[in-house]
Amino acid sequence: MAKMNLKNKRIGVLYGGWSAEREISIKSGLNVIAILKEAGYNAVPIDIGRNFIQKIKRAKIDIAFIALHGPFGEDGTIQAILEKLKIPYTGSGILASALAINKILTKKILQWYKLPTPEWEPVTKSAINSFSLKLKYPVVVKPSRQGSTIGISIVNSKDRLESALRKAFRYDKQLLIEKYISGRELTVGILNGKALPVVEILPTISKFYDYSAKYIVGGSKHIVPAQLPKKIYKSAQRVAEQAFKVIGCTAVARVDLMLGNNGKICILEINTIPGMTETSLLPEAGKADGISPRDLILKITESSLKAR
Repeated sequence: MAKMNLKNKRIGVLYGGWSAEREISIKSGLNVIAILKEAGYNAVPIDIGRNFIQKIKRAKIDIAFIALHGPFGEDGTIQAILEKLKIPYTGSGILASALAINKILTKKILQWYKLPTPEWEPVTKSAINSFSLKLKYPVVVKPSRQGSTIGISIVNSKDRLESALRKAFRYDKQLLIEKYISGRELTVGILNGKALPVVEILPTISKFYDYSAKYIVGGSKHIVPAQLPKKIYKSAQRVAEQAFKVIGCTAVARVDLMLGNNGKICILEINTIPGMTETSLLPEAGKADGISPRDLILKITESSLKAR
């Protein structure tokens, strides 16, 4: 596919949606729109809500830049709709999106390919009365199909488990309970299959990288590139690239990792539509690699189009 002159294209930036991550999606979308417009591109804002298909059709866009997070935007649904409308879009396709948003399916694929990930157990709302946890505490309780740490709890003892399950079940009927790994939080952005600089995350207002730490300015400190021994640094990048590949991602993703106190790296999850807010990790990793936010957006768009 020949390189497109994106200046001549109407780039629809899709944001909002109905998920618990709507607020974050709006921040990502508006930031992308502002960056594109400042650079002279024809960015068309499309807040995904009621009658969104008609909105997309009326906008007569040439390309859709997806800045939606969580269910509907990140699970293959909007991707399928855009394919039906014959509108090329950014990021992963239908299948990879559906796999990556589902933490349980992601775990199964990682295990199949023998990639490192913490021990885990699934639990569904319908089976909660007969559920008995086999993992040792502490554990992390997560909704299977949410992002941005929404609904997540760290549980240190049995008497705290029930309240953590109730909290997570507000967001999903299917949960993942994962062995808590004590260590250093890392994340690796992947652009067109290649790892960007490794980022270490140091929360400053909470004990782990939760919603507040992610989206409040000053909520966390990001060390880019992460100060790690060369062997571990390269291992983090390699593992992230492998995860990107086995899930079948396209153009861009962010892979969250833990470097355990035992020196071993494990994969926590894969985000196929990384945040693009002012405090987001992917743009920061891009800057450390000499890629401006504008160029990052254009690279994501161009590599997505080439893949389709």
